[in-house]
Amino acid sequence: MARLAQTAGLTDVQQEILSTVRDFVDKEIIPVATELEHRDEYPQQIVDGLKELGLFGLMIPEEYGGLGESLLTYALCVEEIARGWMSVSGIINTHFIVAYMLKQHGTQEQKEHFLPRMAAGDVRGAFSMSEPGLGSDVSAITSKAVKDGDEYVLNGQKMWLTNGGTSSLVAVLVRSDEGHSPEEAAAKPHKSMTTFLVEKEPGFGEVRPGLTIPGKIDKMGYKGVDTTELIMDDLRVPADRVLGGVTGRGFYQMMDGVEVGRVNVAARGCGVAQRAFELGVQYAQQRHTFGKPIAQHQAIQFKLAEMATKVEAAHAMMVNAARKKDSGERNDLEAGMAKYLASEYCKEVVEDAFRIHGGYGFSKEYEIERLYREAPMLLIGEGTAEIQKMIIGRRLLEEYRFQG
Repeated sequence: MARLAQTAGLTDVQQEILSTVRDFVDKEIIPVATELEHRDEYPQQIVDGLKELGLFGLMIPEEYGGLGESLLTYALCVEEIARGWMSVSGIINTHFIVAYMLKQHGTQEQKEHFLPRMAAGDVRGAFSMSEPGLGSDVSAITSKAVKDGDEYVLNGQKMWLTNGGTSSLVAVLVRSDEGHSPEEAAAKPHKSMTTFLVEKEPGFGEVRPGLTIPGKIDKMGYKGVDTTELIMDDLRVPADRVLGGVTGRGFYQMMDGVEVGRVNVAARGCGVAQRAFELGVQYAQQRHTFGKPIAQHQAIQFKLAEMATKVEAAHAMMVNAARKKDSGERNDLEAGMAKYLASEYCKEVVEDAFRIHGGYGFSKEYEIERLYREAPMLLIGEGTAEIQKMIIGRRLLEEYRFQG
Protein backbone atom coordinates (compact mmCIF):
# COMPACT_ATOMS: atom_id res chain seq x y z
CA MET A 1 0.00 0.00 0.00
CA ALA A 2 2.76 2.43 0.87
CA ARG A 3 4.20 2.11 -2.63
CA LEU A 4 1.14 3.51 -4.38
CA ALA A 5 0.61 7.21 -5.13
CA GLN A 6 4.05 8.46 -4.20
CA THR A 7 5.06 11.96 -5.31
CA ALA A 8 8.58 12.68 -6.51
CA GLY A 9 10.42 15.93 -5.92
CA LEU A 10 8.83 16.98 -2.61
CA THR A 11 10.78 19.20 -0.24
CA ASP A 12 11.62 18.16 3.31
CA VAL A 13 8.94 20.57 4.57
CA GLN A 14 6.29 19.06 2.29
CA GLN A 15 7.22 15.55 3.38
CA GLU A 16 7.03 16.55 7.05
CA ILE A 17 3.60 18.16 6.58
CA LEU A 18 2.27 15.09 4.76
CA SER A 19 3.67 12.74 7.37
CA THR A 20 1.96 14.73 10.12
CA VAL A 21 -1.36 14.74 8.26
CA ARG A 22 -1.13 11.02 7.46
CA ASP A 23 -0.50 10.23 11.12
CA PHE A 24 -3.47 12.39 12.14
CA VAL A 25 -5.72 10.64 9.61
CA ASP A 26 -4.70 7.17 10.78
CA LYS A 27 -5.14 7.97 14.47
CA GLU A 28 -7.93 10.56 14.63
CA ILE A 29 -10.11 10.14 11.52
CA ILE A 30 -10.23 6.54 10.26
CA PRO A 31 -11.19 5.00 13.64
CA VAL A 32 -14.26 7.25 14.06
CA ALA A 33 -15.25 8.19 10.49
CA THR A 34 -17.84 5.48 9.81
CA GLU A 35 -19.59 5.94 13.16
CA LEU A 36 -19.79 9.72 12.75
CA GLU A 37 -20.91 9.36 9.13
CA HIS A 38 -23.73 6.99 10.02
CA ARG A 39 -24.92 9.53 12.62
CA ASP A 40 -24.50 12.40 10.13
CA GLU A 41 -22.59 14.17 12.89
CA TYR A 42 -20.35 17.17 12.26
CA PRO A 43 -16.77 16.09 13.14
CA GLN A 44 -16.04 18.98 15.52
CA GLN A 45 -13.17 17.23 17.31
CA ILE A 46 -11.49 16.40 14.00
CA VAL A 47 -11.95 19.97 12.74
CA ASP A 48 -10.44 21.30 15.97
CA GLY A 49 -7.46 19.01 15.40
CA LEU A 50 -6.98 20.30 11.86
CA LYS A 51 -7.15 23.85 13.20
CA GLU A 52 -4.46 22.99 15.76
CA LEU A 53 -2.26 21.58 12.98
CA GLY A 54 -2.58 24.89 11.11
CA LEU A 55 -4.23 23.32 8.05
CA PHE A 56 -6.80 26.10 7.66
CA GLY A 57 -3.90 28.39 6.82
CA LEU A 58 -1.98 25.97 4.64
CA MET A 59 -2.10 28.01 1.40
CA ILE A 60 -2.57 31.46 2.96
CA PRO A 61 0.61 33.60 2.67
CA GLU A 62 2.86 33.86 5.70
CA GLU A 63 2.32 37.62 5.87
CA TYR A 64 -1.30 36.90 6.80
CA GLY A 65 -0.46 34.21 9.35
CA GLY A 66 -0.63 31.16 7.09
CA LEU A 67 1.96 28.58 6.07
CA GLY A 68 2.30 29.89 2.51
CA GLU A 69 2.36 26.42 0.98
CA SER A 70 1.63 25.46 -2.63
CA LEU A 71 -1.51 24.03 -4.20
CA LEU A 72 0.42 20.76 -4.59
CA THR A 73 1.01 20.54 -0.83
CA TYR A 74 -2.64 21.33 -0.20
CA ALA A 75 -3.84 18.73 -2.74
CA LEU A 76 -1.65 16.02 -1.24
CA CYS A 77 -2.99 16.86 2.23
CA VAL A 78 -6.55 16.67 0.89
CA GLU A 79 -5.74 13.28 -0.64
CA GLU A 80 -4.63 12.02 2.77
CA ILE A 81 -7.67 13.47 4.57
CA ALA A 82 -10.11 12.05 2.01
CA ARG A 83 -8.47 8.66 2.50
CA GLY A 84 -9.71 8.92 6.07
CA TRP A 85 -13.12 10.51 5.45
CA MET A 86 -14.09 12.48 2.37
CA SER A 87 -16.47 14.77 4.27
CA VAL A 88 -13.61 16.26 6.26
CA SER A 89 -11.77 17.18 3.07
CA GLY A 90 -14.92 19.01 1.95
CA ILE A 91 -14.86 21.15 5.08
CA ILE A 92 -11.43 22.55 4.25
CA ASN A 93 -11.95 22.64 0.47
CA THR A 94 -14.58 25.38 0.37
CA HIS A 95 -12.61 27.32 3.00
CA PHE A 96 -9.55 27.29 0.78
CA ILE A 97 -11.38 28.22 -2.41
CA VAL A 98 -12.59 31.39 -0.66
CA ALA A 99 -9.12 32.07 0.81
CA TYR A 100 -7.55 31.56 -2.62
CA MET A 101 -10.03 33.93 -4.27
CA LEU A 102 -9.29 36.55 -1.62
CA LYS A 103 -5.55 36.11 -2.07
CA GLN A 104 -5.76 36.38 -5.86
CA HIS A 105 -8.53 38.92 -6.33
CA GLY A 106 -9.28 40.68 -3.04
CA THR A 107 -8.46 44.30 -2.25
CA GLN A 108 -5.68 44.90 0.25
CA GLU A 109 -8.25 45.82 2.89
CA GLN A 110 -10.19 42.61 2.25
CA LYS A 111 -7.03 40.50 2.52
CA GLU A 112 -5.97 42.17 5.77
CA HIS A 113 -9.47 41.86 7.23
CA PHE A 114 -10.18 38.21 6.40
CA LEU A 115 -7.03 36.20 5.68
CA PRO A 116 -5.39 36.27 9.16
CA ARG A 117 -8.60 35.03 10.78
CA MET A 118 -9.08 32.44 8.04
CA ALA A 119 -5.52 31.21 8.52
CA ALA A 120 -6.22 30.72 12.22
CA GLY A 121 -9.44 28.86 11.43
CA ASP A 122 -11.52 31.43 13.31
CA VAL A 123 -13.32 32.43 10.10
CA ARG A 124 -14.51 29.51 7.97
CA GLY A 125 -15.29 29.99 4.30
CA ALA A 126 -18.00 28.71 1.96
CA PHE A 127 -18.73 29.68 -1.63
CA SER A 128 -21.97 29.76 -3.54
CA MET A 129 -22.57 29.61 -7.30
CA SER A 130 -25.31 27.06 -7.92
CA GLU A 131 -29.04 27.70 -7.75
CA PRO A 132 -32.02 25.30 -7.64
CA GLY A 133 -32.85 25.56 -11.35
CA LEU A 134 -29.54 25.94 -13.17
CA GLY A 135 -27.11 23.12 -12.36
CA SER A 136 -23.97 23.56 -14.46
CA ASP A 137 -25.34 26.55 -16.42
CA VAL A 138 -23.76 29.33 -14.36
CA SER A 139 -24.77 31.94 -16.95
CA ALA A 140 -28.42 31.32 -15.98
CA ILE A 141 -27.99 32.69 -12.44
CA THR A 142 -31.03 34.73 -11.40
CA SER A 143 -29.94 35.94 -7.94
CA LYS A 144 -29.44 39.67 -8.23
CA ALA A 145 -27.68 42.60 -6.58
CA VAL A 146 -28.98 46.16 -6.93
CA LYS A 147 -26.95 49.21 -5.88
CA ASP A 148 -28.50 51.37 -3.15
CA GLY A 149 -26.16 54.15 -2.05
CA ASP A 150 -23.11 52.65 -0.33
CA GLU A 151 -24.72 49.23 -0.23
CA TYR A 152 -26.05 46.52 -2.49
CA VAL A 153 -29.36 44.76 -1.92
CA LEU A 154 -29.19 41.03 -2.74
CA ASN A 155 -32.14 38.76 -3.48
CA GLY A 156 -32.31 35.15 -4.61
CA GLN A 157 -31.91 31.50 -3.64
CA LYS A 158 -28.63 29.57 -3.80
CA MET A 159 -28.11 25.81 -3.55
CA TRP A 160 -25.54 23.19 -2.53
CA LEU A 161 -23.38 25.21 -0.11
CA THR A 162 -20.82 23.00 1.60
CA ASN A 163 -20.22 24.50 5.07
CA GLY A 164 -23.36 26.58 4.62
CA GLY A 165 -24.21 26.35 8.31
CA THR A 166 -20.79 26.24 9.95
CA SER A 167 -19.17 28.96 7.83
CA SER A 168 -18.95 32.60 8.85
CA LEU A 169 -17.97 33.96 5.41
CA VAL A 170 -19.66 33.08 2.11
CA ALA A 171 -18.48 34.17 -1.34
CA VAL A 172 -21.75 34.54 -3.26
CA LEU A 173 -22.00 34.94 -7.05
CA VAL A 174 -24.98 37.01 -8.25
CA ARG A 175 -26.01 39.09 -11.27
CA SER A 176 -25.29 42.81 -11.11
CA ASP A 177 -26.22 44.53 -14.35
CA GLU A 178 -24.75 47.80 -13.16
CA GLY A 179 -23.12 49.58 -16.11
CA HIS A 180 -24.75 47.25 -18.65
CA SER A 181 -27.89 47.70 -20.70
CA PRO A 182 -30.43 44.84 -20.54
CA GLU A 183 -29.37 43.85 -24.07
CA GLU A 184 -25.66 43.74 -23.12
CA ALA A 185 -26.38 41.78 -19.95
CA ALA A 186 -28.42 39.23 -21.92
CA ALA A 187 -25.77 38.90 -24.66
CA LYS A 188 -22.80 38.59 -22.28
CA PRO A 189 -24.15 37.32 -18.95
CA HIS A 190 -20.69 36.37 -17.66
CA LYS A 191 -19.67 40.05 -17.68
CA SER A 192 -22.57 41.09 -15.47
CA MET A 193 -21.80 38.88 -12.46
CA THR A 194 -20.23 39.93 -9.19
CA THR A 195 -18.87 38.04 -6.18
CA PHE A 196 -19.89 39.40 -2.78
CA LEU A 197 -18.16 38.56 0.50
CA VAL A 198 -21.05 37.95 2.88
CA GLU A 199 -20.30 37.70 6.59
CA LYS A 200 -22.74 35.83 8.81
CA GLU A 201 -23.12 34.00 12.09
CA PRO A 202 -22.61 30.21 11.99
CA GLY A 203 -25.81 28.23 12.38
CA PHE A 204 -29.21 27.75 10.79
CA GLY A 205 -32.26 29.94 10.40
CA GLU A 206 -31.88 33.70 9.95
CA VAL A 207 -28.14 34.14 10.46
CA ARG A 208 -28.20 37.87 9.72
CA PRO A 209 -30.96 40.23 8.60
CA GLY A 210 -32.05 39.19 5.13
CA LEU A 211 -30.03 35.95 5.06
CA THR A 212 -31.45 32.52 5.93
CA ILE A 213 -29.78 29.10 6.00
CA PRO A 214 -32.84 26.80 6.15
CA GLY A 215 -31.10 23.63 7.38
CA LYS A 216 -29.04 20.65 6.23
CA ILE A 217 -29.94 18.85 3.01
CA ASP A 218 -30.34 15.12 3.68
CA LYS A 219 -27.92 13.30 1.36
CA MET A 220 -27.18 9.72 0.32
CA GLY A 221 -23.52 10.14 1.30
CA TYR A 222 -21.04 12.91 2.06
CA LYS A 223 -22.59 13.16 5.51
CA GLY A 224 -21.27 14.96 8.57
CA VAL A 225 -20.44 18.07 6.57
CA ASP A 226 -23.38 20.47 6.31
CA THR A 227 -24.75 21.04 2.79
CA THR A 228 -27.38 23.75 2.65
CA GLU A 229 -29.42 26.27 0.71
CA LEU A 230 -28.95 30.03 1.13
CA ILE A 231 -31.86 32.46 0.80
CA MET A 232 -31.31 36.20 0.38
CA ASP A 233 -34.31 38.46 1.00
CA ASP A 234 -33.29 42.12 0.72
CA LEU A 235 -29.87 41.25 2.15
CA ARG A 236 -27.85 44.47 2.45
CA VAL A 237 -24.10 44.16 1.83
CA PRO A 238 -21.65 47.10 1.95
CA ALA A 239 -20.07 48.05 -1.37
CA ASP A 240 -16.61 47.40 0.10
CA ARG A 241 -17.54 43.71 0.27
CA VAL A 242 -17.52 43.32 -3.51
CA LEU A 243 -14.60 40.97 -4.10
CA GLY A 244 -11.80 43.04 -5.62
CA GLY A 245 -13.81 46.24 -5.25
CA VAL A 246 -15.14 46.18 -8.84
CA THR A 247 -18.40 44.69 -10.10
CA GLY A 248 -18.66 42.51 -13.21
CA ARG A 249 -15.65 40.30 -12.48
CA GLY A 250 -17.37 37.66 -10.38
CA PHE A 251 -17.63 34.91 -12.97
CA TYR A 252 -13.91 34.98 -13.74
CA GLN A 253 -13.01 35.12 -10.05
CA MET A 254 -15.22 32.12 -9.35
CA MET A 255 -13.83 30.13 -12.29
CA ASP A 256 -10.30 30.75 -11.01
CA GLY A 257 -11.40 29.36 -7.65
CA VAL A 258 -13.16 26.41 -9.28
CA GLU A 259 -9.89 25.40 -11.00
CA VAL A 260 -8.43 25.02 -7.50
CA GLY A 261 -11.60 23.18 -6.52
CA ARG A 262 -11.27 20.74 -9.42
CA VAL A 263 -7.74 19.84 -8.35
CA ASN A 264 -9.19 19.35 -4.88
CA VAL A 265 -11.95 17.05 -6.15
CA ALA A 266 -9.33 15.06 -8.07
CA ALA A 267 -7.31 14.77 -4.84
CA ARG A 268 -10.39 13.61 -2.97
CA GLY A 269 -11.04 10.99 -5.64
CA CYS A 270 -7.46 9.79 -5.28
CA GLY A 271 -7.78 9.57 -1.49
CA VAL A 272 -11.06 7.66 -1.53
CA ALA A 273 -9.73 5.30 -4.22
CA GLN A 274 -6.58 4.66 -2.19
CA ARG A 275 -8.66 3.76 0.86
CA ALA A 276 -10.90 1.47 -1.22
CA PHE A 277 -7.81 -0.29 -2.59
CA GLU A 278 -6.40 -0.68 0.93
CA LEU A 279 -9.66 -2.22 2.15
CA GLY A 280 -9.93 -4.48 -0.89
CA VAL A 281 -6.37 -5.81 -0.79
CA GLN A 282 -6.57 -6.41 2.97
CA TYR A 283 -9.90 -8.22 2.79
CA ALA A 284 -8.73 -10.34 -0.17
CA GLN A 285 -5.93 -11.74 2.01
CA GLN A 286 -8.24 -12.47 4.96
CA ARG A 287 -11.22 -14.02 3.19
CA HIS A 288 -10.91 -17.69 2.22
CA THR A 289 -12.85 -19.56 -0.46
CA PHE A 290 -12.19 -22.99 -1.98
CA GLY A 291 -9.43 -23.60 0.55
CA LYS A 292 -7.29 -20.48 0.01
CA PRO A 293 -7.37 -16.69 0.42
CA ILE A 294 -9.34 -15.10 -2.39
CA ALA A 295 -6.25 -12.97 -3.16
CA GLN A 296 -4.71 -16.14 -4.60
CA HIS A 297 -7.48 -16.47 -7.17
CA GLN A 298 -6.41 -15.04 -10.50
CA ALA A 299 -9.69 -13.15 -10.96
CA ILE A 300 -9.10 -11.20 -7.76
CA GLN A 301 -5.46 -10.53 -8.62
CA PHE A 302 -6.55 -9.07 -11.96
CA LYS A 303 -9.03 -6.84 -10.15
CA LEU A 304 -6.39 -5.66 -7.65
CA ALA A 305 -3.99 -4.92 -10.51
CA GLU A 306 -6.57 -2.79 -12.28
CA MET A 307 -7.46 -0.95 -9.07
CA ALA A 308 -3.85 -0.13 -8.23
CA THR A 309 -3.13 1.07 -11.75
CA LYS A 310 -6.12 3.42 -11.63
CA VAL A 311 -5.03 4.80 -8.24
CA GLU A 312 -1.55 5.47 -9.61
CA ALA A 313 -2.77 7.09 -12.84
CA ALA A 314 -5.27 9.38 -11.11
CA HIS A 315 -2.65 10.49 -8.58
CA ALA A 316 -0.18 11.36 -11.34
CA MET A 317 -2.73 13.49 -13.20
CA MET A 318 -3.79 15.27 -10.01
CA VAL A 319 -0.16 16.13 -9.17
CA ASN A 320 0.42 17.39 -12.70
CA ALA A 321 -2.62 19.69 -12.53
CA ALA A 322 -1.55 21.10 -9.15
CA ARG A 323 2.00 21.76 -10.31
CA LYS A 324 0.73 23.49 -13.46
CA LYS A 325 -1.41 25.85 -11.36
CA ASP A 326 1.49 26.50 -8.98
CA SER A 327 3.68 27.48 -11.94
CA GLY A 328 1.28 30.31 -12.76
CA GLU A 329 0.26 28.74 -16.07
CA ARG A 330 -3.28 28.19 -17.25
CA ASN A 331 -4.37 24.76 -16.02
CA ASP A 332 -8.05 24.39 -16.93
CA LEU A 333 -7.19 21.54 -19.32
CA GLU A 334 -5.09 19.65 -16.76
CA ALA A 335 -7.54 20.33 -13.90
CA GLY A 336 -10.47 19.15 -16.04
CA MET A 337 -8.65 15.98 -17.06
CA ALA A 338 -7.55 15.24 -13.49
CA LYS A 339 -11.02 15.82 -12.05
CA TYR A 340 -12.67 13.71 -14.76
CA LEU A 341 -10.25 10.80 -14.55
CA ALA A 342 -9.90 10.73 -10.75
CA SER A 343 -13.64 10.84 -10.08
CA GLU A 344 -14.41 8.13 -12.66
CA TYR A 345 -11.57 5.90 -11.49
CA CYS A 346 -12.57 6.46 -7.87
CA LYS A 347 -16.06 5.16 -8.60
CA GLU A 348 -14.62 2.11 -10.38
CA VAL A 349 -12.03 1.29 -7.70
CA VAL A 350 -14.62 1.63 -4.93
CA GLU A 351 -17.02 -0.65 -6.81
CA ASP A 352 -14.29 -3.26 -7.34
CA ALA A 353 -13.42 -3.17 -3.63
CA PHE A 354 -17.13 -3.51 -2.89
CA ARG A 355 -17.29 -6.59 -5.15
CA ILE A 356 -14.24 -8.11 -3.44
CA HIS A 357 -16.05 -7.81 -0.11
CA GLY A 358 -18.98 -9.77 -1.52
CA GLY A 359 -22.10 -9.69 0.62
CA TYR A 360 -20.22 -8.10 3.51
CA GLY A 361 -19.71 -4.97 1.41
CA PHE A 362 -23.45 -4.36 1.74
CA SER A 363 -23.20 -4.35 5.54
CA LYS A 364 -22.84 -1.08 7.41
CA GLU A 365 -20.30 -2.79 9.65
CA TYR A 366 -17.76 -2.56 6.82
CA GLU A 367 -16.13 0.69 5.82
CA ILE A 368 -16.49 0.03 2.09
CA GLU A 369 -20.27 0.56 2.42
CA ARG A 370 -19.62 4.21 3.34
CA LEU A 371 -17.15 4.71 0.49
CA TYR A 372 -19.66 3.23 -1.95
CA ARG A 373 -22.13 6.00 -1.04
CA GLU A 374 -19.50 8.76 -1.01
CA ALA A 375 -17.86 8.18 -4.39
CA PRO A 376 -20.84 9.32 -6.54
CA MET A 377 -20.63 12.88 -5.17
CA LEU A 378 -17.25 13.30 -6.86
CA LEU A 379 -18.86 12.62 -10.24
CA ILE A 380 -20.90 15.81 -9.78
CA GLY A 381 -18.93 18.19 -7.54
CA GLU A 382 -17.11 21.12 -9.27
CA GLY A 383 -18.70 20.18 -12.58
CA THR A 384 -20.02 16.90 -14.01
CA ALA A 385 -18.01 14.60 -16.26
CA GLU A 386 -19.86 16.08 -19.23
CA ILE A 387 -18.77 19.61 -18.25
CA GLN A 388 -15.16 18.44 -17.85
CA LYS A 389 -15.21 16.78 -21.27
CA MET A 390 -16.63 19.95 -22.82
CA ILE A 391 -13.81 22.01 -21.25
CA ILE A 392 -11.20 19.47 -22.32
CA GLY A 393 -12.54 19.26 -25.88
CA ARG A 394 -12.58 23.03 -26.36
CA ARG A 395 -9.08 23.42 -25.00
CA LEU A 396 -7.76 20.63 -27.22
CA LEU A 397 -9.21 22.34 -30.27
CA GLU A 398 -7.42 25.54 -29.22
CA GLU A 399 -4.12 23.70 -28.83
CA TYR A 400 -4.47 21.59 -31.98
CA ARG A 401 -6.11 24.09 -34.31
CA PHE A 402 -6.00 22.81 -37.90
CA GLN A 403 -4.12 25.15 -40.19
CA GLY A 404 -5.69 24.57 -43.58
